[in-house]
Amino acid sequence: IAAPVETFQISPQLTASTHKVCSLPLCDVLLNDDKTWPWVILVPRRAGAVEIHDLSDTQQVELVREISTCSRAIHTEWNVDKMNVGALGCVCRQLHVHVLGRFTHDMLWPAPVWGASTPKPYGTEVKETVERMAACVTREWEKRVQ
Repeated sequence: IAAPVETFQISPQLTASTHKVCSLPLCDVLLNDDKTWPWVILVPRRAGAVEIHDLSDTQQVELVREISTCSRAIHTEWNVDKMNVGALGCVCRQLHVHVLGRFTHDMLWPAPVWGASTPKPYGTEVKETVERMAACVTREWEKRVQ
C-alpha cells in the first residue's frame, strides 16, 4: 500500500503574521506584517521541504530566480540601501526565504533584524501595501520572462 501523498500547506506559523501577495511559478509570496521594513517571505509550494537542498536542482535554480525578482522589486520600489536574504527556519521548519530591504538609517542598522524588534503591523495600510508589493513583483517578473 502506497503512503498518502502529502499535500502542500503553508504553515500556520507563517500565515499568522503574513498576507498573501502573489504566486510565482515555485513560491507563494507573502508580505511580512511588519511595516518597519519592506519584507516578503517566499514559500516554495513543495510539501515537506525544510531545507533548500530538499528541492530538485531545477527548483533550486527557480528559487534563486524568484528571490532575485523579489529583491530587485523591493530594491527598486522602496529605494533601499541593502537587501537581506535568509532561510533561517529555526522557528518555523517549513522551507521559506525572507527577502527584506534595509535602510542605513533604520533603527537596527547595521545589526541583523531577525527577532531584534517588535513588529509594527500594517493595520489599515495592509491592503495598499499588498497591492504595491504585488505590482512591483509582477513588474519585475515580467521583465525576467520576456
